[in-house]
Amino acid sequence: LRKQARQLENELDLKLVSFSKLCTSYSSTRDGRRDRYSSDTTPLLNGSSQDRMFETMAVEIEQLLGKLTGINDKMAEYTNSAGVPSLNAALMHTLQRHRDILQDYTHEFHKTKANFLAIRERENLLGSVRKDIESYKSGSGVNNRRTELFLKEHEHLRNTNNLIHSFFFSFSSIAMATKENMTSQRGMLKSIQSKMNTLANRFPAVNSLIQRINLRKRRDSLILGGIIGICTILLLLYAFH
Repeated sequence: LRKQARQLENELDLKLVSFSKLCTSYSSTRDGRRDRYSSDTTPLLNGSSQDRMFETMAVEIEQLLGKLTGINDKMAEYTNSAGVPSLNAALMHTLQRHRDILQDYTHEFHKTKANFLAIRERENLLGSVRKDIESYKSGSGVNNRRTELFLKEHEHLRNTNNLIHSFFFSFSSIAMATKENMTSQRGMLKSIQSKMNTLANRFPAVNSLIQRINLRKRRDSLILGGIIGICTILLLLYAFH
C-alpha cells in the first residue's frame, strides 16, 4: 500500500506541475490575445485547445486523487485491524504523512482549478464587452472619439479587475498562513497543558505541600494583621488618654 501510495503521489506531483504550467500559459496567452484583439467576431475561448487540455488534465488529476484516497483508507483500515499493535508509532506516522500529502495535493489542485476558471470567466465577460465595443465602433465611424473613450474606460476597468483579483488571492494566502500558524500554536498549547496535567497527577505530594504552604502563609498574614490592628487600637487609646 505504501508503494502504491508513493507511485500515485509521484504521478500527482507531475500532473499538478503540468496543470499549473498550463494555467500560467493560458493566462499569458489570453493577455496576448487581448492586446492583439481587433474586430474579430469569434469568441476568444470557444474551441480552444487549452480549454480541452484543461478539462482532460482536471479529470485525470481527480481520478488520481480518488485512487490515492482509496489507498489511504486501506492503510487506515490496516492500522486499525486486530493483528496490528495499536500503539505502533511508525505506522501512525506513515499514515499521517500520506494523509497530509493527499490534503496538500487536493488543496493545490482546487486552488489552481479555481484560478483557471476565474480567468476563463473573466475572459468570457471581457471578450463579450470588447466585441460589443468593436461592433459599435465599426457601425458608427463618425463617433471615433466616443469609441476611444469607451475603450479607455474598458481598459481602466480591466486593470482594476486585475488588481482586485491579485489582492484577493494575496489576502487568501495570508489568511491561510495565519490559520495554519494559529492551529500550530493551539496544538503546542494543548501539548504544554497536557504535560502540566501529567506532572501534576504524577506528583500529588508536591501539590499538597504547596497547598499547605499557602495555607500557612495565609494564616501568618491573618495573625500579623490582627497584631497590627490590636497595637494600633492600643496606641490610639493611649494617645486619647
